[in-house]
Amino acid sequence: MRTGNPGHLKAFDYLGLHRYSLTFCTDRRQTLFTTHDVVDPALAQIVRAAAEYQFEIIAYCFMPDHLHLLVEGQSADSDAKQFMARAKQYAGFYYKQAHGSKLWQRYGFEHVLRDDELTLVVAKYILENPIRAGLVERVEDYPFVGSLAYSLKDLLAAIAARSA
Repeated sequence: MRTGNPGHLKAFDYLGLHRYSLTFCTDRRQTLFTTHDVVDPALAQIVRAAAEYQFEIIAYCFMPDHLHLLVEGQSADSDAKQFMARAKQYAGFYYKQAHGSKLWQRYGFEHVLRDDELTLVVAKYILENPIRAGLVERVEDYPFVGSLAYSLKDLLAAIAARSA
């Protein structure tokens, strides 16, 4: 995965009812997201930022050295740039307080989903990351995946129905 500054789209304002696939890597790609004492506080702070900037977390997956998020703005005022910045800032602050070191690499990666990109396709990609990495055989067996919009069971059923 690239580590430089990918930059934001120049002709896009990142405001409103858009969906985004986001990836944030840990500082120096360290293996940090392997226990609940690291993942749970980070997720709580991302949820805090999502509430503040009116984003729904459709799917998430904390891999050992990075995080995938699928989020959707819930109002015309939903500001993705602010959400991304605050999610990383809040989670990073609490991580540094608890562990004394930096959590995130400086830049993340975002992809604005276009109309022809189905949310379930991206959710499937995110949720199946631990399977592709050889960490588990079933999504349900990985402790650091989920959704705050749907139950994991319902989201996986929707993905399976679409794939059938």
